[in-house]
Amino acid sequence: MSDTFHDQIIAILPKLRIQALALTRNRTVAEDLVQDAVCNALSAKASFMPGTNFGAWMHRIMRNRFISDLRKKRETSDLDDAPQSFLAVGPTHEDRLALHELDAALARLPDDQREALVLGVLEGISYQELAEVSGCAVGTAKSRVFRARRQLEIWLMGDEAAADRKTADRKDHKAAARPRPAGRNARDVVSYASAAEV
Repeated sequence: MSDTFHDQIIAILPKLRIQALALTRNRTVAEDLVQDAVCNALSAKASFMPGTNFGAWMHRIMRNRFISDLRKKRETSDLDDAPQSFLAVGPTHEDRLALHELDAALARLPDDQREALVLGVLEGISYQELAEVSGCAVGTAKSRVFRARRQLEIWLMGDEAAADRKTADRKDHKAAARPRPAGRNARDVVSYASAAEV
């Protein structure tokens, strides 16, 4: 048993080094971590159950050792030495106002856009799942999320004037595309367009 235990430790050392390097991002510290993990494993040899996953057991020991080392290195200081800004709490009324404003803006969105935004962004479901839930194409689901984000940005950032300009530009474009009445001169067309806008 002891020979196979030591053989398993030797065989897993390269993987432990890779994991330690990924955790610490420092070669010297990683080597120390591997050495500490192996020492912990040797001292806990009696707790290892033969037939179980030795690699998982060793990786768990190393991870726990790494977390333990981080906790030991965590800086502690006396409250008298802490800057006053650490002890102060910022006002929360601005946060509440911002959340209230966001809630009001969400309520203004069309139902399909609000549903797409909540499910896609806040719940984190994929566009494919969103399309299945909404009963639409994936492209439509993406478009709904995009339009909802854009509209919230306009409302919350106070850029409503820009949105109104875009809407007015679209109306002007549609009015220009309207067929002109046949047999009229330019002055009649201008008055027709003015009457149509009213």
